[in-house]
Amino acid sequence: KEKRTERSKNEQVSHSRRRSFQPFLPDSRIFLGNQTRRRESEEREKGMAPHGDGLSDIEKPELAQSEILRPISTVVFVIAMQAEALPLVNKFGLSETTDSPLGKGLPWVLYHGVHKDLRINVVCPGRDAALGIDSVGTVPASLITFASIQALKPDIIINAGTCGGFKVKGANIGDVFLVSDVVFHDRRIPIPMFDLYGVGLRQAFSTPNLLKELNLKIGRLSTGDSLDMSTQDESLIIANDATLKDMEGAAVAYVADLLKIPVVFLKAVTDLVDGDKPTAEEFLQNLTVVTAALEETATKVINFVNGKNLSDL
Repeated sequence: KEKRTERSKNEQVSHSRRRSFQPFLPDSRIFLGNQTRRRESEEREKGMAPHGDGLSDIEKPELAQSEILRPISTVVFVIAMQAEALPLVNKFGLSETTDSPLGKGLPWVLYHGVHKDLRINVVCPGRDAALGIDSVGTVPASLITFASIQALKPDIIINAGTCGGFKVKGANIGDVFLVSDVVFHDRRIPIPMFDLYGVGLRQAFSTPNLLKELNLKIGRLSTGDSLDMSTQDESLIIANDATLKDMEGAAVAYVADLLKIPVVFLKAVTDLVDGDKPTAEEFLQNLTVVTAALEETATKVINFVNGKNLSDL
């Protein structure tokens, strides 16, 4: 009887501990809010206007002064889908590399060429060997970002692609956003500090002059490995105050931060996550038109970047 009573007590404690792990969303929200407020306070003290939508300085690449002032010569676009990449490839007349420096026997696709003073590279993860469809998601994006940095030595990475947007946050079909910062919404680790690691907040490279020149919308991007949005995903996206939702951005940011390469994000809205139409249907319906808008903006970015250094952006 004593053993049964003790076992019952242990089960109650265990159940209580499991329940205590559940409400970790407010911690994430407080963390993001505190970082935003801290940065805005620091900018006010310096007499600076806040950049965009309240950015965080967390994980900002530490660049040497010589790198910041050196003219940008090599740009790498990391793009998940061939359909998203081809308008840009055709615009700049890029050629597909037959003997890829990214590695042999891999599905990764590399297009390259020169435009004015810039060497432009467009890298895609290519087709899944078994199913023949684009290899979307965080794992392929991480791998090609790492391989591209190692092989191509870019001065800056541009992760360009389509995304879902939230109309309640001001997103519309066809809008092209310059991303302020990125988070994950499907890495749920309800243990103190690991929960914040799961959110993975990282800032995009700050480009106030580019933002002003192109007059783009700006917002936070949330990344997960599913096209749809579960109830748990939605709770985290709302808690993290995201405007956009994709399947690659935060993974690209992780690798770029690891290797200290500046990264910016251009995301074009194909579907409204909080709209009335099914996500997959709306995505496919708008893909062609929206990728054309993405190419137009990416071309403007390239023309702006040409002849400049990182500090000019």
